[in-house]
Amino acid sequence: MDKRLEAVGRLLDIMDELREKCPWDRKQTFDSLRMNTIEETYELADAILDHDLNEIRKELGDLLLHVVFYSKMGSEQQAFDLGDVANGICDKLVFRHPHVFGDTQADNAEQVKQNWEDIKLKEKAQAHEKKRVLSGVPRSLPAMVKAYRIGEKAASAGFDWEKREDVWAKVREEIGEVQHEIDARDRRRTETEFGDLFFALINAARLYGVDPEAALEQSNRKFIERFAHIEDRAEQQGLTLRKMTLEQMDALWNEAKIRENR
Repeated sequence: MDKRLEAVGRLLDIMDELREKCPWDRKQTFDSLRMNTIEETYELADAILDHDLNEIRKELGDLLLHVVFYSKMGSEQQAFDLGDVANGICDKLVFRHPHVFGDTQADNAEQVKQNWEDIKLKEKAQAHEKKRVLSGVPRSLPAMVKAYRIGEKAASAGFDWEKREDVWAKVREEIGEVQHEIDARDRRRTETEFGDLFFALINAARLYGVDPEAALEQSNRKFIERFAHIEDRAEQQGLTLRKMTLEQMDALWNEAKIRENR
């Protein structure tokens, strides 16, 4: 037997045992596992950002366990099992890749993506679902990821800037509207305009081929590392942050930046 199939079979056997004999595993439901699954997905995302192949392998295992767990619960309700899940995605992949398994032509990744979106809309029409371009964006996605996917899907329908440079006029417009509402001291409208500004910036990132979630996470990590440097240097000097001046902290911040570039 293929070692991969053997390993999956072993995991299925272990899941059967756990579901039968472990009080915690026996107690779980689709609803109770949902947040754990989201957490595991973020842990995988962290490993990917770290480019840590060993951690990626481990986190993929944790996520695979969840797929098997949900499939086990589905089989208990006689709704579906892991075979149904696997066959479902196989059928979808074959159907949505006619340039591989059929006669459709696609010479680059953008054409593949456009074909994919067109096929998804046709699937909805065949299922008699209302044909909405944005209906495939999951409601529970984090706001930044959701904004990026909305922009992608709208663009696939032709609703996008003709030239990517044109997006900066929209960004400048939104900055002006944020400033206007701040000056007007309208808290509700200020929040709305900040949202519009973020949405415009996320679209700008998309147009320039930048993943805004990954870009912001890099900035988060950079800030954490630089701030930790300030704390460490302050401790070495016998100081506490609250007793330091902003100028002192700025000097240590710049020191951390210089260290990064060595």
